[in-house]
Amino acid sequence: MKLHQPYADLFIPDGLPVEKALARTTHMGIGAHQDDLELMMYHPILACFREPEKWFTGVTVTDGRGSSRTGPYAHFSDEQMREVRRREQRHAAALGEYAAMIQLDYSSKEAKDPTNRALIEDLKTILLAARPEIVHTHNPADKHDTHVAVVVPVLQAIRELPAKQRPKALYGMEAWRSLDWMPDDEKVIFDISARAHLFASLAGVWDSQIGGGKRYDLGCAGRKQANATLLASHAADKATMLEFGMDLTPLLRDDSLDLVEYTRDLIRRLEADVVARLSKRLGR
Repeated sequence: MKLHQPYADLFIPDGLPVEKALARTTHMGIGAHQDDLELMMYHPILACFREPEKWFTGVTVTDGRGSSRTGPYAHFSDEQMREVRRREQRHAAALGEYAAMIQLDYSSKEAKDPTNRALIEDLKTILLAARPEIVHTHNPADKHDTHVAVVVPVLQAIRELPAKQRPKALYGMEAWRSLDWMPDDEKVIFDISARAHLFASLAGVWDSQIGGGKRYDLGCAGRKQANATLLASHAADKATMLEFGMDLTPLLRDDSLDLVEYTRDLIRRLEADVVARLSKRLGR
């Protein structure tokens, strides 16, 4: 597999030849940063864990050099952080028994460049080699610029594939903005109650972030637990942890749909729901 960045990394945890490792992929996660896969899209990892007919392949776009660092990592250089984050991502892939883990090694600046064709071509190369049925990535309403900068080329790359070679489904997951705001009938709800210990282990891999001052392990677990309890106000909990996703699949089936308008329409549905609920109480 030829990728554009000379320091891109392809890791196969069980040592299978690359072509065979990728060909078994059924689920794929494409995230901006090391840890995005494990913290925001545990569902496809869980769905494939020790399932002989299902395999998760992870793709991380950026190189980790821009990671925040305090505590024991306060004096690490950008290059040292890059190495630490790369090792942690490989560790997570081995722990989660991924089919493959690909780190593309783009800087955040490069990833956010809308003219960066290299990233789109890398994603197309990976998608064609792996042929995943389901892809999870960031959602277009995320408030992190690099997250939004990844979902856009993911969609562009898929749309440049022949229709028969595209994934069957694409989901945008919550990260730097909860998807709790979406109307309930618009949310894609993923039950991740099983193997909570595996999630805790994957979330705990990221010592460079946890030890460096960001308790993503606690924050993300708390959000998923809150999703399970606060989803329905008049029913007992049916799960202990839930992830929310935005269904981006229609954008794969109809290339005329505009990503901005598609997202804006969801926001307008939230507005309509709030206004109707409030107006009813005011007798309007």
